[in-house]
Amino acid sequence: MKKTRFPLLLAVGYALLLPSLSFADTVVEEIIARINNEIVTRTEYIRSRDQLKQEVQQQDPANADHAFAERQRDVLRDLIDQQLLLQKGKDLGITGDTELIKRLDEMRKQMNLESMEDLEKAAEAQGASYEEFKQNLRNQIITQRVIGQEVGQKLAMNKDEEKKFYDLHRAELEQPEQVRLSEILIAPKTPAKPAPSPGAKPEPPTEAETEAALEAAKAKARDLLDQIRKGAKFDDLAKKYSDGSSAKDGGDLSYFKRGTMSKELDDKVFAMKAGEVTDVIRTKQGYVILQVAEHQMAGIPTLKEVEPRIQDALYMQKLQPALRTYLTMLREEAFIDIKNGYIDSGASAKQTKPVETTDKEAKAKKLKKKKKLGVF
Repeated sequence: MKKTRFPLLLAVGYALLLPSLSFADTVVEEIIARINNEIVTRTEYIRSRDQLKQEVQQQDPANADHAFAERQRDVLRDLIDQQLLLQKGKDLGITGDTELIKRLDEMRKQMNLESMEDLEKAAEAQGASYEEFKQNLRNQIITQRVIGQEVGQKLAMNKDEEKKFYDLHRAELEQPEQVRLSEILIAPKTPAKPAPSPGAKPEPPTEAETEAALEAAKAKARDLLDQIRKGAKFDDLAKKYSDGSSAKDGGDLSYFKRGTMSKELDDKVFAMKAGEVTDVIRTKQGYVILQVAEHQMAGIPTLKEVEPRIQDALYMQKLQPALRTYLTMLREEAFIDIKNGYIDSGASAKQTKPVETTDKEAKAKKLKKKKKLGVF
């Protein structure tokens, strides 16, 4: 949450104008750091520290106290980092508006909500401030864009580095045979029947109705399979027609090793190549079509097969030190003042603190300058 010096000055002004109120009656937010024209308050610091404590407890409950003790010294550093990145984003004209709308709409779809107003109501029903949530998401988008543009794009990787990483991590890259599957599930839909009386259970479908629903589901699945074989994209049809929970992800079910499915399915999918699809298969949930998105053989994959993964790993290795160097540079270009008792673990020895002078001192300096120019 951004703040400027104005609210603090305004609060002090009111305290002076209303002598009937003591300073004990006036609540003033404590400022613990100034970064150019922005501030970090003690409330923000405590909130971030509490969030860190919750994170380490969830990640590793057994070592939470030690992990928290190690990482809490960087809480103020991270808050200052964020302010510096947000200010840089403003200088670069990065608003995050378009991406924010896109992200919020994706969340709405994942929650199966009809409108953005429904998303706002859902957030407020959980006790969250929707405006604060949006601002936090916007800040995240802006900082990610700045890091990508100012740091990530400037990282260079070459084939020699990729080969060296591959050779060093060959044992870790060994994998069992596995397939990545996607599905289109068509569930039978029987007509809903009203309850015979208030409070009574609805009547179950008849055998004929159940059979008709199964036949309709089977016919729909066969039609979709025919469209796939004629060139339609599997993930597009999954998003539009699948009744499975994976529909929003284009039907993606992730990876399966041999023996984790029924023998019948194992025999089918492990005999297939990447991109191939099964016939319509009858399951308890309805009729399903499976696609083998990837088929990874057992053993150590070739460098070409894992090149994207290696590039991602090298990128992350280089990003952290490069980002720290970039943030140090931003610190040296900024005016940063930390309240006594608090430490910025990312501080640079070349940082500049703002120098504050009284009006009297400023006028004296001005007069002195004029005398030097021969005005007096």
